[in-house]
Amino acid sequence: MAGGGGGAKAEEPQPHPPKEQLPGVSFCITSPPPWPEAILLGFQHYLVMLGTTVIIPTALVPQMGGGNEEKAKVIQTLLFVAGLNTLAQTLFGSRLPAVIGGSYTFVAATISIILAGRFSGDVEDANPIVKFKRTMRAIQGAMIVASTLQIVLGFSGLWRNVTRFLSPLSAVPLVSLAGFGLYEFGFPGVAKCVEIGLPQLIILILVSQYAPHVLHSGKNIFDRFAVIFTVVIVWIYAHLLTVGGAYNDAAPKTQASCRTDRAGLIDAAPCQLVRMNVGKIRIPYPFQWGPPSFDAGEAFAMMVTSFVALVESTGAFIAVSRYASATPLPASILSRGVGWQGIGILLSGLFGTVNGSSVSVENAGLLALTRVGSRRVVQISAGFMIFFSILGKFGAVFASIPPAIVAALYCLFFAYVGSGGLSFLQFCNLNSFRTKFILGFSIFMGFSVPQYFNEFTAIRGYGPVHTSGRWFNDMINVPFSSEAFVAGCLAYFLDITLHRKDSAVRKDRGKHWWDKFRSFKTDMRSEEFYSLPFNLNKYFPSV
Repeated sequence: MAGGGGGAKAEEPQPHPPKEQLPGVSFCITSPPPWPEAILLGFQHYLVMLGTTVIIPTALVPQMGGGNEEKAKVIQTLLFVAGLNTLAQTLFGSRLPAVIGGSYTFVAATISIILAGRFSGDVEDANPIVKFKRTMRAIQGAMIVASTLQIVLGFSGLWRNVTRFLSPLSAVPLVSLAGFGLYEFGFPGVAKCVEIGLPQLIILILVSQYAPHVLHSGKNIFDRFAVIFTVVIVWIYAHLLTVGGAYNDAAPKTQASCRTDRAGLIDAAPCQLVRMNVGKIRIPYPFQWGPPSFDAGEAFAMMVTSFVALVESTGAFIAVSRYASATPLPASILSRGVGWQGIGILLSGLFGTVNGSSVSVENAGLLALTRVGSRRVVQISAGFMIFFSILGKFGAVFASIPPAIVAALYCLFFAYVGSGGLSFLQFCNLNSFRTKFILGFSIFMGFSVPQYFNEFTAIRGYGPVHTSGRWFNDMINVPFSSEAFVAGCLAYFLDITLHRKDSAVRKDRGKHWWDKFRSFKTDMRSEEFYSLPFNLNKYFPSV
């Protein structure tokens, strides 16, 4: 040794070891918290999913010719179906704590049906309710046909064969942009009512991230129930501004984003929604708007939209499994979850929710914030969805939360899902130029291509593909307007075609880490997390 010294050699810093299951989760998928805590956490999940449930019908129903009463019924129906779908998914589908709710992906195809020329006759113009029901029945028909795509791909095992080639490398862009790709619903929504949205965002971060470390309560109260605490505080503040007349002379868009009575969902002028039918007990039922109508072009456009939602939900399923501290999803379980999601879209079509169903990305982010990935909690939240959809007056009160508050929650939850996707980089070789190319190119194009399509549409009023067939336009424009779809498909294609036969590539893409989860039976933990209840695995075995 140089200089004859006997000192020990300094220890080299070591990288953080990869973890198949996320550490630090308080309650994983199979370990429920105590009942009082589980009920509060379930109610919190209900509050979070309520934003999308209210925002989508509020935007679409008036365009269809419906009034406040129709809007209330659609919101109740969407909430009711979301509860049924969430229960089905947690019991018989992927068995992950995934909330299945409304999806922004279906909005573009739905608007195309609304704008169809056949709904603009003399009868429809004279009676907007007739137009509403005719439009709703057309949307129902397209949804029913579109649901067959996911049902067939899921239950036939075709999607299982596709996702078996998925690696940690190709999962990173897919899962990351399932969260980051929804950035347009985050701070732009906060800025529409900055005096409400920004305080909500700041207080949420203070309560969830700083308070637990400053106050040292040791009971995880602040981070686990941060949404309830902060939403109630800012909601009261927003209601005081509303009743105080702060927005009486504001622009209509400002009132829509700030007022707590913006949609007539509580007893306030000018819209008396609660005084109509919402206060009564009402159970939504199939074909409540009449028999569905079918159009081939609209059905094909909705099927393509359903496939886009399928790809996005695949990324969301993977994020949920991560934040529930479960092992990576076996391909057969993911395919089973997709099949049940297809049944969810079928129910959306049968009941008439004006929107399709997919995995709620915001609720996946809530799993990360609370560090509670318990299946029971999400099943309790499904109970709240069904309960408040039947007792409409109570549900209407919670639905009066201003959109700016919802957008502030999105800022945190979508960020968590995006970072969940980035966490799969721990299984990849980041010193490989192949890895750098696939990651960089797919993520960049995942943002750049939809930006072009969305910007073009905002300026011209129609997408880059503009023909006389509105349904054909949607078949092209909708997929390329989805960040997660573009990035995920591009990364998947490049990963399975680029130098795949090279022996070192398999380790670079992290595929060897997921080999044991390629099949349901190759890892014992898969049975613990994903096996069907009531001994149904005996009759419906996973492979």
